[in-house]
Amino acid sequence: MPAANGNVQAKTLVMENTEKRDALIAAEKKFQQKWRDEKIFEINPPSSAETSITDPDELREKYPKFFGTMAYPYMNGVLHAGHSFTLSKVEFQTGFERMLGKRSLFPLGFHCTGMPIKACADKLTREIEMFGPLFENAPPAEEAEVPIATEQLGKGDPTKFKGKKSKAAAKTGRAKFQFEIMLQLGIPREEVSRFADPLYWLEYFPPLCERDCNAIGARIDWRRSFVTTDANPYYDAFVRWQMNALKALNKVKFGLRYTIYSAKDGQPCMDHDRQSGEGVNPQEYTGIKIQILEWPQTALESLKSANVDVSSKKFSLIAATLRPETMYGQTCCFVSPNITYGMYEISDSEVYICTARAAKNMSFQNITPVRGEAKLLAQISGKDLIGAKIHAPLSIYNEVRVLPMETILASKGTGVVTSVPSDSPDDYATVTDLAKKPEYYGIEKEWACLEPVPIISTPSYGDLTAVALVKEFKIQSSKDKDLLAKAKEIAYKEAFYQGTMLIGPYKGEKVEVAKNKVKNDLIEAGEAFVYNEPEGLVISRSGDECIVSLEDQWYMDYGESEWKEQTSTLLHRMNTYSLESLHAFEYVLGWLKNWACARSYGLGTRLPWDPQYLVESLSDSTVYMAYYTIAHHLHSDIFGKTKGIANAAPEEMTDEVFDYVFARADFPKHTTIAEDKLKEMRREFEYFYPLDVRVSGKDLINNHLTFFLYNHCALFQEKYWPRGVRTNGHLLLNNEKMSKSTGNFMTLNEVVKKFGADCARITLADAGDTFEDANFDESNANAMILRLYNMREWCEEQIANIDKLRTGPFDSFLDRAFENELNILVSATKKNYESAFYKAALKTGLYDFQAARDYYREAVAEAGMHRDLVLRYIEQQALLLTPIAPHWAEYIWTDVLKKPQSVQVALFPQPSKPEDKALTAALEYVRDVTRTIRETEGANIKKQKKSKAVTFDPKKPTKLVLYIALQFPEWQEQYVDLVRDAFDRISLSFSPELTSKVQKLGDMKRAMPFVNHIKFRLTGNKESPEVVFNRKLIFDEIEIAKLAVAIFKRSIGSENVNVYVVNEASKVAKDVFTGEEVPIQYTKEAEAAVPGSPGIALVNV
Repeated sequence: MPAANGNVQAKTLVMENTEKRDALIAAEKKFQQKWRDEKIFEINPPSSAETSITDPDELREKYPKFFGTMAYPYMNGVLHAGHSFTLSKVEFQTGFERMLGKRSLFPLGFHCTGMPIKACADKLTREIEMFGPLFENAPPAEEAEVPIATEQLGKGDPTKFKGKKSKAAAKTGRAKFQFEIMLQLGIPREEVSRFADPLYWLEYFPPLCERDCNAIGARIDWRRSFVTTDANPYYDAFVRWQMNALKALNKVKFGLRYTIYSAKDGQPCMDHDRQSGEGVNPQEYTGIKIQILEWPQTALESLKSANVDVSSKKFSLIAATLRPETMYGQTCCFVSPNITYGMYEISDSEVYICTARAAKNMSFQNITPVRGEAKLLAQISGKDLIGAKIHAPLSIYNEVRVLPMETILASKGTGVVTSVPSDSPDDYATVTDLAKKPEYYGIEKEWACLEPVPIISTPSYGDLTAVALVKEFKIQSSKDKDLLAKAKEIAYKEAFYQGTMLIGPYKGEKVEVAKNKVKNDLIEAGEAFVYNEPEGLVISRSGDECIVSLEDQWYMDYGESEWKEQTSTLLHRMNTYSLESLHAFEYVLGWLKNWACARSYGLGTRLPWDPQYLVESLSDSTVYMAYYTIAHHLHSDIFGKTKGIANAAPEEMTDEVFDYVFARADFPKHTTIAEDKLKEMRREFEYFYPLDVRVSGKDLINNHLTFFLYNHCALFQEKYWPRGVRTNGHLLLNNEKMSKSTGNFMTLNEVVKKFGADCARITLADAGDTFEDANFDESNANAMILRLYNMREWCEEQIANIDKLRTGPFDSFLDRAFENELNILVSATKKNYESAFYKAALKTGLYDFQAARDYYREAVAEAGMHRDLVLRYIEQQALLLTPIAPHWAEYIWTDVLKKPQSVQVALFPQPSKPEDKALTAALEYVRDVTRTIRETEGANIKKQKKSKAVTFDPKKPTKLVLYIALQFPEWQEQYVDLVRDAFDRISLSFSPELTSKVQKLGDMKRAMPFVNHIKFRLTGNKESPEVVFNRKLIFDEIEIAKLAVAIFKRSIGSENVNVYVVNEASKVAKDVFTGEEVPIQYTKEAEAAVPGSPGIALVNV
């Protein structure tokens, strides 16, 4: 979609020759309509007419269910490719679970709560006043510059997950005014002014979301959809129940909490109030009090002139750290010689030294005596502080010095930095520089030469992580900023997730456990305090640089010990799908405390007991998955204008009714809703709950997903707690970040129109399944069009000519091997789907499955493919692709195979029999030998080009000689014994002294390749140790070689193939077909033969 200013050129792929794509899309549209007509995705629990079972557990046992959701999208625009990546994860899982015979429910609502819609509507109102209803008086783009902050989010804590741009910056591209953003969304200019009404957004975007989800074939039950906010009175009542229930449980409290604040405006500065810095939150630090024990002479002279008596009070440099657990390793303290510091009186006996910006933050956090005031005693240059003797809390060094660091910024932290060279690459590089040139920096060399203290042990970098990383990255000085930034991030994450304390009272504990304990100890000892500041620059609309203030607010008491313990229990028993996700949740549980749950601006539900406030957008979206189970009972449209199955009015949905429906209380005494209707709602909730999987981007672990866990623990019985949360990384487009400003951006609608639903879905599956960012590669999507079209054509052709295919028993080696391979791949694909590894499922269920067919088709070219196996392949291929590419599968299933019912109700295929391992090994043997024959031919050709002495000519008639050995050479036995002794069957690893033992026996040139081959069979191929060490093949090599001769002949294009059996030290070979003994003609090749790996000679005749 072009930008409003017309200057941005799309960087995405240009499509040509779209006939095949259009044919696939036509079928997709046909089946999407069929599925809608048949209401195939409208999922209900077993009705009372179906079964008399009333117990929910028994009901789910007899009629299995699956319930998956994703974070409902925000309705301030259309869905983009990134949304579809998250959607695909729950969509594929829903499709697979259907094939296991489960009633699989995937509903989707529309999130409208909060400030973004209202803020955008208000901007449009102002712009209409400024520029007219069609914005005809708006200035050109280059004159429409809006002042923005040059600094966005700082690095902050590298173990937290955050985007590098605010949402506004990420979404607006080059647009400066709100009307331009709306034009970028494809909204006609004459319609833009209608969006000045915030409620119009709620009418406009949800239908587009439904349209785009349907276009990609999403299996969504749209009966259960709704908009949030009081625009839907039923959902409004649900949120009021939720908040009342939490307050009754004492989970909602009123009191002081940290918030972004504008001192100029005298109020909190929420996202909608910001000129820049949307999405920036308070960052908590530990403020370390570093007491000055002895002042440099220059400082004393400066302070004397300012009439400051340093002997009457305790003067402390204040350093803000994210890593209080590292304070044991302080070897100095850094200040900037280029910063002027303030000395602020905190009490009659204590003075803090820091930047003015930090002091302003402290003055609004109950740290200074008077709110909003930081009493300045004097100012002092950082240069005058260098050399001061100080006491660094917890440091094993009783006294250390203040040293210079020129890279300290006055705009971040307090301007004072603790130095822990053992664990901070920046600190280690800086003290190394200082020690090299002490005279240049005006210090004594010994001040910078204190040895780094081992305080944390990590598996990757040992006891001195920073030292190891500086060496690994070959960092030469503190000026290597990029390398230091990379090393810092690694050091912090390695220490937090993998580190173990080596010192202090928490020695032996994991860093993630000890971190807060050390911080609390420091605070209790009076050597530290909690300090907050914005994690990035925030500028209010009034132009004020915002700070962090402690404000009275309604807040969720996250972090409360009992509630946190409950949530931790839930976390560690549910499926997080990756260790990275689990660690991220654990980290958030470690730091998350109270969270403001009310705001005064935006859209939403009024706080029931204090209606001047609205429930904020992350607090009304924590348990709405439960609402999905009953939504269609309450209303039949997304706004709740028409009653649903229960025929209940919004005002009838009281807290007591919701308590009953969600199995929290007995039947309400005073309800006017029919008893049978309420029982049906409760039955539906109890059937579909607990939620089986919640899918979202990993950035929501910091808030929404963790709140989701907390709130379920508080509001529902333990048996209804969620079973899984899957998080994914962001989606790149063509290996670059999506950006409207660069043209590297696609909406979901554009993706489907460009490639079709199934090609888009397959490319999403192929993009990746890990916690890391994935990539949507347009070239892969384009190539998939041809693959799917050709596969479809091939299937049609085979069915059209099915009577011409070979029939009778399929008991030949290649028939049996093909059937066996199909069975293996069906089982492997099911396992991949069960693990939610869709890229792997695509490999086994499409690419490998098709490769197996191609090999079989080529191998039996003379005899022809067997009819039953071709039918089985086509049917199973359709079924294996149903979760990911349902339209293609439906076409094959109903239009080609003429099945009576939709593939959407088909079950996942089952192997016809267990894997025949001997057959698997035999087929792999044939493929390996064929591959080796071709490699040998290629090697001969290369030799011919390099040397006239080699006489092989591929154009001349060729003879292939295979030498099969029935026994292994005796010299190998001693090495087999060594590997057997060194192999650990549990860990599948080898003792480190194996190589040295092999060396002692000599003959390394021959021995090591053999030893490595055995190791690969054990660990790479995962072969049974019994088979490998017993030195026996599980198939008859001679028989398989005889059966495969036709394949070998075809591989060299010659009928001249001889297969012989050889014995060690014998000079004759035995023909496997005639039994005739003949002299060994190719000695080198014969000697190279071992069981399972024949010697191969390829020569001209």
